[in-house]
Amino acid sequence: MDVTEELQVIDAVLKGDVDRYEALVNRYQKPIINFIFRMVGNYEDATELAQDVFIKSYVSLAGFNRQYRFSTWLFRIATNRTIDFLRKRKVAVVSMEGDYEDYTPQYKSNGSSPLETLEDGRLKTLLGDAIQQLPSEYREVIVLYHVTEISYEEIAEITDLPLGTVKNRIFRARKMLKKILEGEI
Repeated sequence: MDVTEELQVIDAVLKGDVDRYEALVNRYQKPIINFIFRMVGNYEDATELAQDVFIKSYVSLAGFNRQYRFSTWLFRIATNRTIDFLRKRKVAVVSMEGDYEDYTPQYKSNGSSPLETLEDGRLKTLLGDAIQQLPSEYREVIVLYHVTEISYEEIAEITDLPLGTVKNRIFRARKMLKKILEGEI
């Protein structure tokens, strides 16, 4: 679905064909959940927040400004909702003495050897943990750029920051990640 098709779907929804909104949800559900998950670190919270984002975007669809891409507008809503959530969230305390005997991984085999899978998983875990340690303003731009693969320009629109600030934050976030991963922080 290209930008023109998205605008046609939006027009149809605004004219009363509400079932067409599902096409936009289907297109952006995974990227939005992934972005929010990288920000909050909990999949259940991410799916709940994503649902809030799609409800808010549906309710506010008449206010969508056509000079921007729908994805930019949607990620802006997701960013604001996630920041609100992070401000209100309290630190969760989890017992390390839980019963994990019944734990079943929910991953499908990718054809890699168990050692490769383990090493890849460790790397992803290390990187994910390092991203979670970044201050939220740096975590947000790193996730938008490297995980969600949004351009600098779109990130500037989503975050309402100047382009130079976005580039600077990504640069600084990379330096912080490097230090975290080297064990210097």
